[in-house]
Amino acid sequence: MKHLSHSLIISTYNWPEALHLVLKSLKKQSVFPDEVLIADDGSTSETKSLIETFNSTQNKVKLIHVWHEDNGFRKSEILNKAIAKAKGDYIIQVDGDCIMHQHFIKDHLSAAKKGTYLFGSRVNIQKSHLSELFQSENINFNPFSKGIKKRTRAIHAPVLASLYKSQAEFSKKYRGCNTSYFKSDFVAVNGYNEDITGWGREDSEFALRLHNNGVLAKRLRYKGIVFHIFHVEKSKDKVTRNTEIQHQTIKENIIWTKNGVDKYLDHA
Repeated sequence: MKHLSHSLIISTYNWPEALHLVLKSLKKQSVFPDEVLIADDGSTSETKSLIETFNSTQNKVKLIHVWHEDNGFRKSEILNKAIAKAKGDYIIQVDGDCIMHQHFIKDHLSAAKKGTYLFGSRVNIQKSHLSELFQSENINFNPFSKGIKKRTRAIHAPVLASLYKSQAEFSKKYRGCNTSYFKSDFVAVNGYNEDITGWGREDSEFALRLHNNGVLAKRLRYKGIVFHIFHVEKSKDKVTRNTEIQHQTIKENIIWTKNGVDKYLDHA
């Protein structure tokens, strides 16, 4: 199969201990990404130092640090800025608190298909396991590992994954912490809606506009697995307004967000 140029986007905010484990899982990927961009929503210099250390200690790929000032939860904006700079035709997206299975990149690329976006499984690492996780830095999880729940999601079985087909309907199982899509499809809907600030709906509202533009969804069950590190939930003070924006996207069949990625593309 012809090589598909691709970019891995890792979003983060002020949790270098978690990002360190994610980067450790990056080093162990069976297929290494063409480039990696860190979409940093205003972290302190500790995160910058972590990225610089990573870049100085390995030669496979250099992390590209895309940062803006901390002015509240602006994940939509920093993702747009990072993806605008991405050179790959295909975007693979993960959060900075999600440890990647060793075949994470390989799995997403193997299922990539024009006119389709992918969303993979998220296994939750429990709060009670955090102390041991950060002390041992063991990132190798399987369905029988201690400290996780939703164990069946940790089963890696590509043969079973092939049973899942593309669908026109949006799935409530979709999570922006484990997704991939063609950059051309991203640009066609103008990326993430920057009117959505604060926690919630930035990922699902984007995916719904992909659907409105005729892009299908495919679930990566038994492939494309991440292990999500427990953390206290972010403030949901803006989720009501964000949900209203999402409802408008559904009701009016909106494809193009006016406040999106286009303003960065000429300067990428």
